[in-house]
Parts: sequence; structure tokens; C-alpha cells
Amino acid sequence: MELNLARRVALVTGGGRDTGGEISKALAAEGATVAVNYRSSEAEAAEVVSAIEAAGGTAKAYRADIVDYDAVKAMVDAIVADFGSLDILVNNAGYVKYGRFVDSTPADWKAQIDTCLYGAIHCCHAVAPHMIAANWGRIISLIGDSSRIGEANLAMAAASRAGTMALGKSLAKELGRNNVCVNTVSLGLVQTAHSDADFLAKNMDKIVRAYPLRRIGTPADVAPLVAFLASDHASWITGQVISTNGGFSMV
Repeated sequence: MELNLARRVALVTGGGRDTGGEISKALAAEGATVAVNYRSSEAEAAEVVSAIEAAGGTAKAYRADIVDYDAVKAMVDAIVADFGSLDILVNNAGYVKYGRFVDSTPADWKAQIDTCLYGAIHCCHAVAPHMIAANWGRIISLIGDSSRIGEANLAMAAASRAGTMALGKSLAKELGRNNVCVNTVSLGLVQTAHSDADFLAKNMDKIVRAYPLRRIGTPADVAPLVAFLASDHASWITGQVISTNGGFSMV
């Protein structure tokens, strides 16, 4: 299936590494021009841009902390100035602190809510006017399955990304008249280069027993679905939460 994202411009937050990097490259492989957002991983974002360019695609890295609305707005304005539009937003960036809720602090709560929820709000608010003006757009947010089913030691990450999920459903209803589709991709555990390798090595047998497919995910398991949802083939899919989770949950 040809997704044909030529002439589309996509912004991937946290797009310079791990799952975000894989999504950036997948969108570029389908023809999209990709704005690779990063906060601190400048070298890794540059590597993603270089990989896209080496494969014949177009990409540029943009530094912005999505917690800062003014920085997000400036980034979006720069992308539109550079490429003429902004058609696809992938809310991938996030921050999770694993631990018991009773041992957490208000600072822990704020860091996760600011990144996972307010970051998505900031990006959606900055990008939506451009999509409305173009009468076309795609907003895709990534969350963890804990946001749908709950999970011990992930209370604040679950709460903040459940807010992102609700934001997407509401925006799907609000922006549908402007041909903007808004969906959420809910993930099981995805292993990346920045995962806790020691924890996984010690607990992998126990972890995979929770997955009917008997393995955890990789960024390559996630990126194709995001690219599909960004395409015209998904033009009648909106307001949905679609799981890519190896069967971890089946709600």
C-alpha cells in the first residue's frame, strides 16, 4: 500500500531518538517532509535528519521544549516558514517516572503532567489553526496502555496521558468539519536504546508472560501504524484509540 505523503509536512515531537526517530524515518520514507523536534538530544536528532536525507528525503531538526508554549509556537511558525505548511502532528514526546504513587512528590507529578499532557495541548493548539486553514490535518498522539487500563507504579504517567487521550477525542469532534483526523496510539512496553537494560534483563521472562505474542515491542512495531494514520487511507478514522501492544490489553 502506497501511503503517498508527498507534499505533507509532519512534526514529530521527541522525534530524534527511539520510537520518535523511527516514526520520523517512516513518515519520510512515505514522502513526508519531517520536522524532527528535540529538547536535549541534538546529536541524535541530527543523526535522524542525516538518515532521512541519505535515503532521499527531506527533514530538519528543531529544538523546543514542549513544556514551554511560546517555544512550541515559535517552532511551529518556523516550520511553516521553512516548508509552507504543517499537516501532520505526532505527539510522541513524553516523560515517565516509575514508582509508587505514595512515594512520589508534587514535583514528580508536575514534570509528567507538564510534558505528557500540557506538551500535547501546546502542540495541538499551535498546529490546529494551520490545519483548519488548509482544511486537512492529522494529529496522532502516543500513550501507554496504563492510561486505558491502569498500572501500578505509573499512576501519574497514566493520568496525564489519559488526559491526552480525552483531548484527542474532543478535538476529533471539534476539528472533523475541517477534515482533521485525530487519533491515539496506545502502546505496550516498547524496548529502545534508552530502556533500562538491566531491569529488562532481570525481568524479561516475567514481563513477556503478560504478552500473548510473548515479546515486547520495538519502535519498528509502532511506526507503520502512525504512518498509516497520517495518510489519506485513514481519512474515515478519527477519535479512536488504537492499540499496538502485543495483546497486553484487549479493552
